[in-house]
Amino acid sequence: METAPAELARPQKPGLLRALPTAGQAGRGTQAPGEGFALTISERECAKLVFEHEHDRRDVILGVALVAAKRASIVGRGPQLGDVHVAMDHFGLRGAPVVDHDLVVPFRGLAHSYVLQRRLVDSVSDASLLAPTSADPVL
Repeated sequence: METAPAELARPQKPGLLRALPTAGQAGRGTQAPGEGFALTISERECAKLVFEHEHDRRDVILGVALVAAKRASIVGRGPQLGDVHVAMDHFGLRGAPVVDHDLVVPFRGLAHSYVLQRRLVDSVSDASLLAPTSADPVL
């Protein structure tokens, strides 16, 4: 009876020979631990907003969560409340008494299209998300 070759003597699998694609390319994104939590925080914070048209709420919640997850992934940690606040401030949502048509334009159709989601996230620069804000904790 023949035994299997030792793991070290086995030829490497083709998928292990290449390096993973680097982040920063359009449509690729950057992963962070617990990115789904950004959606939970975004839902809680967007519940405080008043919408001119209630059907826009889902798109805005998702857009804010995606941008907050991007901010968290840039520094290599999970999303926090400050990330959601920065994302909302980036789009001018927190200071608005009513979220009207003009504020919702970047989010239109976001909940139904992955391409639009990637386009929104790619349109927000890393520098604008990492600029110091009042939402950041003082260390």
